[in-house]
Amino acid sequence: MKKIAITKLNDLYAAIAQNQSLLLPIKRAGQTNFGIWTEDAEVDLQTLKTVKSAKDAFFPQSENLYTCYKDGKKISIAPEKLQEESFVVFGMKGCDVRGAMVLDKVFLANPVDNYYAARREHGIIVSLACSQPEESCFCKAFGIDCAEPEGDVVTWLTADYLYWKPVTEKGEALTAQVADLLEDADDKAVSEQKAAIAATVEKLPYANISLEGWNGDALKEKFDSPLWEQLYKPCLACGTCTFVCPTCQCYDIKDYDTGNGIQRYRCWDSCMYSDFTMMAHGNNRNSQMQRFRQRFMHKLVYFPANNDGMYSCVGCGRCVDKCPSHLNILKVIKAFGKEGK
Repeated sequence: MKKIAITKLNDLYAAIAQNQSLLLPIKRAGQTNFGIWTEDAEVDLQTLKTVKSAKDAFFPQSENLYTCYKDGKKISIAPEKLQEESFVVFGMKGCDVRGAMVLDKVFLANPVDNYYAARREHGIIVSLACSQPEESCFCKAFGIDCAEPEGDVVTWLTADYLYWKPVTEKGEALTAQVADLLEDADDKAVSEQKAAIAATVEKLPYANISLEGWNGDALKEKFDSPLWEQLYKPCLACGTCTFVCPTCQCYDIKDYDTGNGIQRYRCWDSCMYSDFTMMAHGNNRNSQMQRFRQRFMHKLVYFPANNDGMYSCVGCGRCVDKCPSHLNILKVIKAFGKEGK
């Protein structure tokens, strides 16, 4: 276990950024999101949840895939370079780290997505324990320990120090790079904080919400339930829930004429949109109820059915906080729970 004084964190950031890019929570215009560290950045480790997760670091909201050029009758294709340099994502919470592991199941399964795989290979995750979980958090229901998150390096923030524990080979290598700034520490303060976090989690209203009946075997029972017709009606199809979600992986592929070639890029999309997966014959899910049902069936039934029981919800609570109609996965889980009683 190592530690560094809070007053020296800027030195730590500078030391990390000297050898690779550093992404961490930065406050801009009153909103905190992950961004590239610069000396004048307003780093914000106190905000529990960034507006968007750190998913952007591995699966960007928009990314170029390749560019096509035409010279007379000759057409050439120039693929975008894969990630070749290491980078550090600092301050990811346990839910967001698990979110990356959910994305691994999608993008690292055959056929492997080379763009994503390169970022995961070169990305180093420094996670940060949640010192003050909020009422909308329910990561415990999905087996996530916000007091000791997964990551290459795990950190804890107290009033005076940032405690630092390398876990993987990547984490050990990063620790060696900044060793001059770190000092040895015992784990007393961390143990006390972990106990306090655990006590707070137990008081959260949804920490122990039951997932009974939600699994890969619940397909027909849940799919055919009349409850969906009641649940979906307030949905505005705005897609906010999908864009703040750490695990949503839907994307579209589009072409853009740059005036000097055609650029093919992909960008996040949402299963809640009426034109999502639209084909020449139309859309297989042609009502908002069907699209609403798809989102939650995928997270709670389809995904665990195909990924050894792993849910594609991590209990971060962003959809709880951000939905303008106060619709979220908790309401769905609770509605079906009441039905079974």
